[in-house]
Amino acid sequence: MDPISEFNTLIEALRTTWGAIVDQARLFALPGWRQYQLGILIVLIACAWGLRMIVAPRFEAWSRTREGWPKWRLRLLVQVRKRIGLLIFCLLAWSVYLVMQELTWPSRSYMIGLGATIASVWLAVGFLTRLVRNPTLRRILAWTLWICGTLFALGLLDEVSDFLDGLVIGIGEFKVSLLTILQAVVIVIILLIAARFATQQAATTIRRNEDISPSMRVLAVKGVQLVVYGIVFMLAIRALGFDLTGLAVLSGAIGLGIGFGLQKVVSNLISGIIILLDKSIKPGDVISLGETFGWIDSLGARYVSVVTRDGKEYLIPNEDLITGQVVNWSHTNDFVRIDIYFGTAYGDDPHLVRKVAVAAAAGVTRVLSHPNKPVCHIVGFGDSSVDYILRFWIRDPSDGLTNIRGNVYLALWDAFKENDISIPFPQREVKMLEGSTLGLGRDRGGESG
Repeated sequence: MDPISEFNTLIEALRTTWGAIVDQARLFALPGWRQYQLGILIVLIACAWGLRMIVAPRFEAWSRTREGWPKWRLRLLVQVRKRIGLLIFCLLAWSVYLVMQELTWPSRSYMIGLGATIASVWLAVGFLTRLVRNPTLRRILAWTLWICGTLFALGLLDEVSDFLDGLVIGIGEFKVSLLTILQAVVIVIILLIAARFATQQAATTIRRNEDISPSMRVLAVKGVQLVVYGIVFMLAIRALGFDLTGLAVLSGAIGLGIGFGLQKVVSNLISGIIILLDKSIKPGDVISLGETFGWIDSLGARYVSVVTRDGKEYLIPNEDLITGQVVNWSHTNDFVRIDIYFGTAYGDDPHLVRKVAVAAAAGVTRVLSHPNKPVCHIVGFGDSSVDYILRFWIRDPSDGLTNIRGNVYLALWDAFKENDISIPFPQREVKMLEGSTLGLGRDRGGESG
């Protein structure tokens, strides 16, 4: 069909629709039960609005006393409060409709039943769409269901569908009707909602499974998301009427683009899969990478989130964790050995120093006494001190390393003071030789100044 014929068909459909609207308006203008029903609907709307002004504050005050209720019930109460006027109108309209069905002819209550049906559809859509968390998807789905439900209640759904099916959009040899596009949009939205719900439920189930390692849980969740959303994409393409065999050219173009422009992205993606498979890094591990020290918060497709003790969150690309040197403090186990160095005076008994140092370290919280006890060894004789190394173990590196070092140093300080063990520091003696003029020069300078 050429564009001129399509335009003429559209004009004719619009004329037909406008004529039907004018005919209905004329029927409402004539005195009779149509006007009476319209008046009853207006009175019902006014009554619903008045009752809402009375009931809503009391309902809200009652809702605030429900402190022990689950969150989903409290959210439901909030939605009921927002739509309490529409809910009252539905109850009033259906009550009047059922009474008029018994007392008079069914045709004399048709408009009231129609108004009650439309209001009920709007109320149901309002509650159902609240299950969708994404605001954009929720708004699109709500408007779509409102329009479709209203047209269905008015009996115009088939006519509007035929009209939209006649509006064809052509892109080269490919042609698609406006109705097909709208149906595809609705299908995609519903599939996305279902996919998100399914992936969330699957992720919750996988994370609760203690038989699976943390890294494999992350990999399983990512795999489920990839499969589910891939199915949604394929179904969306099919809903629009595209031939999937034509995607071969598109996949070749995408592959070429990946080869040139997306090397880093693909490298990080593959590196992330390798990290999950070899279990070298998993959520909760404490790692050091360069100057960054923290614990793994989450593993993403492109980066790893590392949170430090000062609250900073570093997003480290997966490739850096594969190609760089990473210190994993809790890879095979949680035991971490810490070394600290100190020195004492030559006049102090080294046997006593070692004994006191070991006892001081053992008395600090977080320092382990099993399976490895703290040990102290002499590592050298310095210029002004005997040098020692004190080694101890902890199993909670995520709680910090600097703080435990500081606590052990403080314990050593207190223990050395109690046992009269001194910590030397470099000292210099300056002797004035007889006949030196240095001191005299300073005195003269001071006098002359």
